[in-house]
Amino acid sequence: MKLISVVVPCYNEQEVFAESYKRLTETLSQLDATKYHYELIFVNDGSKDNTLLLINEAITKDNKVKGINFSRNFGHQIAITAGLDNCKGDCAVVIDADLQDPPAVILQMVQKWEEGYDVVFGKREERAGESAFKLITAKWFYRFINRLSDVDIPLDTGDFRLMDRNALNQFLSMRESYRFVRGMIAWIGFNQTFVTYDRESRFAGTTKYPFKKMLRLASDAILSFSNTPLKIATFVGFATSIVAFIGILYAIYMRTFTNNYVEGWTLLMISILMIGGIILLVLGIIGEYVGRIYGEIKQRPLYIIKDKIGF
Repeated sequence: MKLISVVVPCYNEQEVFAESYKRLTETLSQLDATKYHYELIFVNDGSKDNTLLLINEAITKDNKVKGINFSRNFGHQIAITAGLDNCKGDCAVVIDADLQDPPAVILQMVQKWEEGYDVVFGKREERAGESAFKLITAKWFYRFINRLSDVDIPLDTGDFRLMDRNALNQFLSMRESYRFVRGMIAWIGFNQTFVTYDRESRFAGTTKYPFKKMLRLASDAILSFSNTPLKIATFVGFATSIVAFIGILYAIYMRTFTNNYVEGWTLLMISILMIGGIILLVLGIIGEYVGRIYGEIKQRPLYIIKDKIGF
């Protein structure tokens, strides 16, 4: 029999946990019991509500449920990684607890897996309950990162996907601290396909990706999968040098062939301010990369587990 591991990262999900657990078990129970069995791994990412209590209650009544409890909040991408680190399945499915990604789609993913695909990701056709701003920024973000990156990251997808054990092992071999899971999975290659679905409104609670976290995720995606910002910084520096050189020639001309020096003051100030601003911009871009290098060379563990329950 093949084991299917389902990893569910959780952060303050007490309002949705019961329904999420119910729908997941109802879906997974529809699998052919002669061919498959499953495990449900809930990762409590430092929740401040009763999420951990609800996970423990589910474990006491269902031996297929397991729990991982972090020592603090480490973030959604790290919680996914911890669940995948500790799963034993022949394949693993990642799905959020908020029920925006319908658990029933897992059955379609398993079918595609049986057809020989190593990675099956969910591709969103409609996204209910999301603001126009979120829809527009999400649409253009994936197109933007694909323009910058050498890796083709599937458009209109999230972390909802299935991975075969071979692909999963390769993903788990990458221990970088700044993680963009969907990009990392695209990078490993293998035989990948998708199933389409309509994303639903969040069942309850609030989003765990406010604007600030979305910016951080976008930053990790861009800086982890592209050197283009550094190339842009080099180009901007080169272009600025040309402008500065022209300004120097102009200043020499005004000093040598005219008696009107005050007019050059405007150009001088503009040049100083422009060059200073661009230098700070370029240093900021380089600093982001250097900061990530610093974070990686410390080689701290990606996460710390306080408790493992049901394993």
